[in-house]
Amino acid sequence: MRVLALDYGRARCGCAVSDPTGTIATPLDVIASPATRRGTAAIAELAATVGAERILVGLPIGLDGRDTDQTRETREFATRLARRVGSGIPVQLHDERLTTRMAQRFGDGATTAEDSRAAAHLLESWLAVAR
Repeated sequence: MRVLALDYGRARCGCAVSDPTGTIATPLDVIASPATRRGTAAIAELAATVGAERILVGLPIGLDGRDTDQTRETREFATRLARRVGSGIPVQLHDERLTTRMAQRFGDGATTAEDSRAAAHLLESWLAVAR
């Protein structure tokens, strides 16, 4: 199953996609202003282009396990995105704690955006659990 993972942020959204076997996560270009109509449309178009059968949105839960303002905003974004893509592609939230830190730590010399590397780490953690 091909999965599109998103590291949502108000300014930009990191994106990564799995290979059809669900083994490898590949970072993609970021999408600017994802909460706008244009941004949400770009994500829906990307999902169609890569043949995504599921969209995974990173949920930024606080390190103490509590929701933050960003958690609530991300939940709202995921709800709007789910309405945009329709019932054919499920949109699922997944705990993204520390994925940005991992992207920063292991990104020296990387040519892909940090947000998309974080989306790839998110996807890898989900794929490891989903198997």
